[in-house]
Amino acid sequence: MLILIANLGSTSFKYRLYRMAAAGADETVLASGGFERVTDYAGTIDQALADLVAQGHLESIDDIDAVGFKTVLGRNLSGCVEADERVIEALEGFREVAPAHNPPYAEGIRLFGKTLPKARLVALFETAFYQWVPEAASRYAVPRAWHEAGIQRYGFHGASHKYVAERSAEMMGRDAVAEMVRGLYQNGPRPVAGEPLRVVSFHLGGSSSVTGIRNGVAIGTSMGFSPQSGLPQNNRVGDLDSGALPFAIKTLGLTLEEAEKQLTREAGLLGVSGVSNDVRDIGDAAAEGNKDAQLALEMLADSARRWASSFLFDLGGIDALVFTAGIGENRDDLRAAICRDLEGFGAELDPEKNSACRGKEAVISTDASQVKILVIPANEELVLAREVARKIS
Repeated sequence: MLILIANLGSTSFKYRLYRMAAAGADETVLASGGFERVTDYAGTIDQALADLVAQGHLESIDDIDAVGFKTVLGRNLSGCVEADERVIEALEGFREVAPAHNPPYAEGIRLFGKTLPKARLVALFETAFYQWVPEAASRYAVPRAWHEAGIQRYGFHGASHKYVAERSAEMMGRDAVAEMVRGLYQNGPRPVAGEPLRVVSFHLGGSSSVTGIRNGVAIGTSMGFSPQSGLPQNNRVGDLDSGALPFAIKTLGLTLEEAEKQLTREAGLLGVSGVSNDVRDIGDAAAEGNKDAQLALEMLADSARRWASSFLFDLGGIDALVFTAGIGENRDDLRAAICRDLEGFGAELDPEKNSACRGKEAVISTDASQVKILVIPANEELVLAREVARKIS
């Protein structure tokens, strides 16, 4: 079957065409491409489909069996579901919470529905991996009316953390756990024989999150109601005491809209470093002695460590620490900072293996380390293609 993965941003459109077969017998990327500074999604989608035909990847756009969407956050809806009007309504219901993602995906689903009427449309919500987090870990202590309005900890980067859950189980010889994770969205969690596999997954990139995973199922995560929370993000604040917002508004003479803009566009690593929202630029400035840049990197590592430690009691120990996404895969300095002084917990980073690892799958712990430290490159598009294939099969 041919599955098109559509990634829609506020001003961008990227795609990847997969040929998929049952049971993972074929998972071939046939083509990929993208457009920036998009102002007309209808025209852009038509151009992308025309390119796929012109390049010989398709005889006709009707050859596409399904289109998959990595939707972010839906009101009263999660999981891997048919991308129909119910999904569009869920996206519209939380458009103010995820303004850069929900409106483009709602429009994209409508447009693909008109352009490819024969194709199945499937949405995989980023919140799907956290459907089984215990209520005590997902609920905020807010008034009941707030909770009933949908304010709770949802979690994001679900496709990335699910890939880590599956691939780390395979790398550690826990095939039964990996098999359970593969069918998680169709069958739900199920008991797996043997000692539990306890993983802490660090998705570190333009936005970052840490998730605790037991036997392939998330038990908690650092991101909450919106992608603004958790670790300090590239230009978003991360965790912040709710009392700081009204204080800043009154003290600095800001409107709510101005304060929200500063917290979501001018804060995070950019706000601390004063240099950039890109860790590569911040790292260069830190190497040249910029104290604010050094502090930004220290804060990112410190927050990642604190969130990882918050899962320790519920996991009952750790079998693997996994790094993924752009920063996690490529920054050996941040991996070393996060893994500092963990020998007492049985986690020993191998400095040579760590420094040699750039963007590739590897074990970077010492041979004697009781806790495996792994680098697993992110592959969210493949996760989505697999889930779409399972959904339509």
